[in-house]
Amino acid sequence: MPKRYSKETRDLCKQFFVRGWSMPQIAEETGIDERTLYNWKSSQNWENSVAGDSIEIGLAKKINYLSALDNPNIDQLNQLDRLCETFGNLKLKMAKVHAIQSGTIPTVNPTPIYGDVADNEPTEKKPRKKRAEKKLKNDISEITDQQLDDIRNDLFFSYQLRWYEAKNDPLTRRNRFILKSRQIGATYYFAFEALDDAIRTGDNQIFLSASRDQAEVFKAYIIAFALEHFGVELKGQGVIKLSNGAELRFLSTNSRTAASYHGHLYVDECFYIPQFEKVWDAASGMAAHAKWRRTLFSTPSALSHGAYPMWSGENYNKGRKNKAEFDISHKALKDGVLGADRYWRNMVTIEDAVAGGCNNGPQGTLFDIEELKIENSRLAYLNKFMCKFIDDANSLFNLGTMMTCYAKADYTDYNENAPCPFGNLPVAIGYDPSRTRDNASLALLAIPLRSGGKWRVLKTLSFTGKNFRYQSEQIKKITETHNVKHIGIDVTGIGLGLFELVQEFYPLATPITYSITQKTELVVKAISVISDGLFEYQAGNKEITQAFMMITQTTSGNGTLTYGANRLSSAGHADVAWAIMHALNYETIGTKKTTKVVFSD
Repeated sequence: MPKRYSKETRDLCKQFFVRGWSMPQIAEETGIDERTLYNWKSSQNWENSVAGDSIEIGLAKKINYLSALDNPNIDQLNQLDRLCETFGNLKLKMAKVHAIQSGTIPTVNPTPIYGDVADNEPTEKKPRKKRAEKKLKNDISEITDQQLDDIRNDLFFSYQLRWYEAKNDPLTRRNRFILKSRQIGATYYFAFEALDDAIRTGDNQIFLSASRDQAEVFKAYIIAFALEHFGVELKGQGVIKLSNGAELRFLSTNSRTAASYHGHLYVDECFYIPQFEKVWDAASGMAAHAKWRRTLFSTPSALSHGAYPMWSGENYNKGRKNKAEFDISHKALKDGVLGADRYWRNMVTIEDAVAGGCNNGPQGTLFDIEELKIENSRLAYLNKFMCKFIDDANSLFNLGTMMTCYAKADYTDYNENAPCPFGNLPVAIGYDPSRTRDNASLALLAIPLRSGGKWRVLKTLSFTGKNFRYQSEQIKKITETHNVKHIGIDVTGIGLGLFELVQEFYPLATPITYSITQKTELVVKAISVISDGLFEYQAGNKEITQAFMMITQTTSGNGTLTYGANRLSSAGHADVAWAIMHALNYETIGTKKTTKVVFSD
C-alpha cells in the first residue's frame, strides 16, 4: 500500500519548492521519493505559487552555482542541463501578460528558445550535442562563425538584429544607447552578443548591472547558451575565461575594482544606477581604448536621473558655443540614429517589438496591448512599455531620494532556500489586497533590532485575479517560516474579507482603514524613515522605485491635503509602495526620533 502523507508534510514540501529548492534537495531533506514529489507538484500546481519577479533570478543563481562546482555528480550535471534548457523559455513566458501580472509561471516544457518568446505547446526537441569530453577548460575552439550566425538568426527578432548591425557598423559600433520597453529580451540578446563576440575575437566582455542579482542573470544566460547550443560547460566564479583568452566579467555597481578591467562594456538598466555620473566616469574608463565598444540599455526611470542628460544630449552641449540638436522622440529614434556626440540611439517600445516579430511565436500572441493598457494606469503603461520617463518633480519620493535607499551590498542573512529563511529575526508584513485587476501586493520587511537600524525589504510578491483564500494562504506560508511581529492590511472596501481570513491564523493582524488622517500617518512615517536613512531595498529594484515615485500630494474633494496615486482598477502601479508603508506601520512615528517633514504646497 502506498505510504500516506499528512497535509502538513505536503505543505512543507511545497514551501521548499516555492523557495527554490530542487526536487532532489527536497527528497534528501524529507526522505520522500522524488516521483511522489513530482506528482504533488503537478496535481497541486506548485508552480502557481512561485513569484514571477524572483524566479528568473532564483534560476540564474542555481545555474551559476552548479556551473561553478569542480566535481559535480551525475544528478548535479543533469540538473544543470535541465535548468539551461528551460531558462530562456521561463524568462520568455514571464513576458506573457497573465503570468507577469499574476506573479505565477506556467509549467515549463522543453521547447526551443525564441528570443523573448516561448511557446507552451510540446514540440519536437532539437537534438543537442553530447557533452564534450573534458579537455581544455571552457574550450570553445570547435564553435564556428557559421554556427553563431545560424543561432543568432534563429533566436532573435528584427529589432535585436538591428542592434547587431549597429555593433558591426564602423560608424555606430563605438557607442550604443538603447531605451526599451520591459520584457522584450534586451538582457537575453546582449548576453548572446557578448558571448558571440568573445568566441569570434577573443576580446574581453564586461557586464555592469545595477544589482548583483541582475549580474547573475547575465552570467546564467551565457552559461545556458554555451551548454544548450554548443555542449560547452563554462565555469568561473568572478570571471569566465574562455580557451581563446577572452574574459567575461559580471559586475554590479557595488564593485570596487571595476576600473582595473578593460574590454567591451555593457551597462544594464543604466537609468536605475545611483550616482550614475560617478559610476559612468569609472566604468567608461574600462572601455577607453578605441577598439572597445560601450553599450548602455535600460527601461526609463525619471527625468531627474543622472543618465538623462547623456541620453538627451545635454551633456554634449554643455559649454559648447554651437549647440547640436538632439531629437530624442520615438519617431526619430525608432530605427536608430547617430547623434552629434557619436552615440547611436535607438528606442524600442512594446508596440515596436510586436511589429518586429515579438508576437510571432508558435504560441501566437504574447503581448495583448489592449489588456496591458487596462491593467496599468496610463502613466504606468507609458513608463513601462512605451519608453516615457516619469517627471518626478512633484513626487513625494523622487528618484534621487529612492536611490539613496539602495542597499550597499547584497543581503547575506536572508536565504529563501532555508527552512527558516531569516532565522528567528523579526519581520513585518504589509499587504495591499485585491481580487480585481488591481495587483495585490505583499511586502516582507526586516524589523530593525536596535534604534537607528534599517528597515530592509527582504522580498515582495504580487498577485492578480486570486481570491481571498488564496491571498491569505500566501500570508500564512510566511508566518509559518518567519518570526512575524506585524501584519498590516488595508481593510478599506474589499480588504476586510481578507483581513478576517488572516485573523484566523494571526489574530494580532493590524487593520488599516484608509482615511485622510491614516494616509497622512503612513506617508509621514515613510518620509521619516527614508529621510533618516533607515530604509533599504536591493539596488535597481524598478518596481519599488517606480511605485514610490507615483505617490504625490493631492487635494480631496473639500480641498484637504492628502496623498495618493491612481488606485483605480486600471492602475496598481503604486501598490507595492503602499504595502511597504503598511509594514512600516508596525511602529508609530512617535516611538522614534521625530523628523521635521516639510511638504510642498
